[in-house]
Amino acid sequence: MVEELVAAGVSVVFAGLVYTTAAARVVKQYERGVVLRLGKLRPQVRGPGFTMVVPFVDRLRKVNMQIVTMPVPAQEGITRDNVTVRVDAVVYFKVVDAADAVIQVEDYRFAVSQMAQTSLRSIIGKSDLDDLLSSREQLNQGLELMIDSPAIGWGVQIDRVEIKDVSLPETMKRSMARQAEADRERRARVINADAELQASKKLAEAAGVMSEQPAALQLRLLQTVVAVAAEKNSTLVLPFPVELLRFLERAQSGQRPTESE
Repeated sequence: MVEELVAAGVSVVFAGLVYTTAAARVVKQYERGVVLRLGKLRPQVRGPGFTMVVPFVDRLRKVNMQIVTMPVPAQEGITRDNVTVRVDAVVYFKVVDAADAVIQVEDYRFAVSQMAQTSLRSIIGKSDLDDLLSSREQLNQGLELMIDSPAIGWGVQIDRVEIKDVSLPETMKRSMARQAEADRERRARVINADAELQASKKLAEAAGVMSEQPAALQLRLLQTVVAVAAEKNSTLVLPFPVELLRFLERAQSGQRPTESE
């Protein structure tokens, strides 16, 4: 009799161990457990730690609550100003409602990926090339709103969307390079012309001062000779003063009457 009781006790303990092993589940800190009992959603979402389910009746689905970084494959499209570009992006999102992520959508990761690709193509078609290159922050916000609107019903929240790279055709790159070069050349010419204008004004002022003081012109001539001599050239160019020529002309005109006499 005692042996039968011991055997029954051992059987009960063994069955309990088997039941506990089959029913025991561990939910990690960054996960939440969604229980489906005979296909029906249980209202309570299991938190992190040890939990029990009914074997062969309950089904536990673990949902990762961490932020997911999902790259969006490069999408090719035509901008509003008829330029073909390839744009890729990255989406940061997380699950905020584990039950909706399991019940409302078959695969929330795949759904977010497809929505991001279609939204990216839509953004390309609505934007100009200059906006894609210079106004990325506004495009990121618009892309985030386009993806977040349907994702709310899936229990998913879009944290951020970033456009990574915009690839242009080689012909467009060369055209943009020529445009940038022409713009730089235009600015250089404007700067040179402005410098010439300022220099001409200063030269006009200097000429006015020198015209009042003829000695200043002689001093300037001597400074020029010193500057040329400092170069140690084999040939020295010496300007001939115009005043000296005029002096010689006046001297010759004064001697002509004497010669005639």
